[in-house]
Amino acid sequence: MSNVRDPQLESLLAAATRPRPELDVLAEVASGLGYVRAERFAERVYESLFYAIATGKIAPGNKLPTELELAALFEVSRPVVRQALDRLREDQLVDSIRGSGTYVKSKPDLMGGMPAVDPARRVGHILEGLELRMVIEPECAHLAALRRSSDDLQEMDRMLTGYEEADASGAIAHHHDYGFHRAIAAATGNQRFVQVLKSLEYDVSHAVNVMRHLVHSEPWKRTRAAIDEHRHIYRLIRDQDAEGARNVMRAHIEKARSRMLNSGTEH
Repeated sequence: MSNVRDPQLESLLAAATRPRPELDVLAEVASGLGYVRAERFAERVYESLFYAIATGKIAPGNKLPTELELAALFEVSRPVVRQALDRLREDQLVDSIRGSGTYVKSKPDLMGGMPAVDPARRVGHILEGLELRMVIEPECAHLAALRRSSDDLQEMDRMLTGYEEADASGAIAHHHDYGFHRAIAAATGNQRFVQVLKSLEYDVSHAVNVMRHLVHSEPWKRTRAAIDEHRHIYRLIRDQDAEGARNVMRAHIEKARSRMLNSGTEH
């Protein structure tokens, strides 16, 4: 066997074995999102990348993994990845350099496609989703307490456990947070409530990330209070305390609004 060194081959091998922290970050984010329908694959990739950028896990100026790496990481096709990257570019979060790759912008616009208005109006736009939740979700909790099945309770508990485990490990948590609220809506037996909650899923998770950015909150700070509120709501629904579930859910949404305004922590 020849002992002649090939500098080009050695360079390629070194690049292949070099640590890639961005891949580790996105693997953690992807693992927290769970199963989604096929038509939402691009949205899942977009949300994951948005989350990583908004929370500082992939810092401004850093290069994103390649399309091939992202496709393997999220178990999707490259066209799906391209859709997500196109959306990030439209939102002015990343720039692509031909022959080099895609990079997080130095000052990413985390307000995405929102109108260019003053900060107070921007916050008002974000809070509209919470205002709708304040109307819908207390009644969902009330009906869920009256109608829930053992399967419904099991799903709520599964989402709560996932939320707690994600919080403890510093992983993405909003999927489990939303899943808990969706399980409550499903327990009403009225699919219209589920559809309304579904329409708010992206809006709420996007708002959480945006508010973190606006108030410069710590990227991995979680609030134990929010998890405790979820557990309280769960116990009331389990015990079929319909009025109590309604009141505590209303208080929970109001506290979520306050937390977003005052500290930007997870709801």
